Amino acid sequence: MNDFSYTQPATAKEATALRKDTPTAAYIAGGTTLLDLMKAHLQEPPQLIDITRLPFTGIELTTDGLRIGALERMSTVGEHPLVVQQFPAVSQSLLLAASPQLRNMASIGGNILQRTRCGYFRDAAFPCNKRVAGSGCPALTGDNHNLAILGVSDSCIATAYPGDLSVALAALDAVLTLENQKGKQRRVPVTAFYLLPGTTPHKETVLEPGELIVAVTIPTAAHAQRSTYLKVRERSSYAYALASAAVGLDVQSGTIRSARVALGGVGAQPWRSREAETVLTGAPATEATFRAAAAAALQGARPREQNRFKVELAQNTLVRALQQLAG
Repeated sequence: MNDFSYTQPATAKEATALRKDTPTAAYIAGGTTLLDLMKAHLQEPPQLIDITRLPFTGIELTTDGLRIGALERMSTVGEHPLVVQQFPAVSQSLLLAASPQLRNMASIGGNILQRTRCGYFRDAAFPCNKRVAGSGCPALTGDNHNLAILGVSDSCIATAYPGDLSVALAALDAVLTLENQKGKQRRVPVTAFYLLPGTTPHKETVLEPGELIVAVTIPTAAHAQRSTYLKVRERSSYAYALASAAVGLDVQSGTIRSARVALGGVGAQPWRSREAETVLTGAPATEATFRAAAAAALQGARPREQNRFKVELAQNTLVRALQQLAG
């Protein structure tokens, strides 16, 4: 790990000013991803700006929905009664992630910003277009067992967001509040926050230099209250999803009035499937409908030799999640 200085500002203005003075500095909250990258010499910031004193906390219902401060801990949010009762997919996505120790440290904002788990990205001995633009992508023909099959490009097939929370947030129309170095805030839907790799895989989000995530807001809705998150992984604890599905349904008299669907573990970003939602909306809540929706969700998949299994796995995961809600 490189030598670095450490600063703990008391206000967002002070934090962003420090970042403006030292553009290569890094914000740190829980540090669960950043410290891993620093130990591997994949990030070597000369200064760490500890933002844990900033007032980005609180879990409350507002006129826009449930507002969660970006510095709340994963465990606090996942176990909060409002989240458990009114946004079960969000609670489940948080409590199925990482380990209890990590959930007690990791912040919501940091979890949203965690980096890809692609082994080539995390090993400095290999080239990687996501780390150094134009250097190459050995995953295209190498070990791609756990990498993306949706939204990939000829430059990068890494799963941009390997976690669980943002899959649920994408399904439930969540919106992020961001604050820039001038103190101005803007709101960005989670579905528009992550960028597809295209020819610029080193650009992962729409965050501007120095910008901070302040909060996430999840609209209240019938499909949010009747939602679930299903995660399939290689072991029952502390493993990233091979495939996951966040689903919300509003079913009345056996007919699906509204549906929300997002997939994890298979996309180059948390993968909202409008195609599946179109199939589901207005249709009977039956297995035939669910399988048609699953087929639609994976119709654009571009698997490689080692991750072809993910097409069927993701389809079956989505069908199971839908059956759980409709049952």
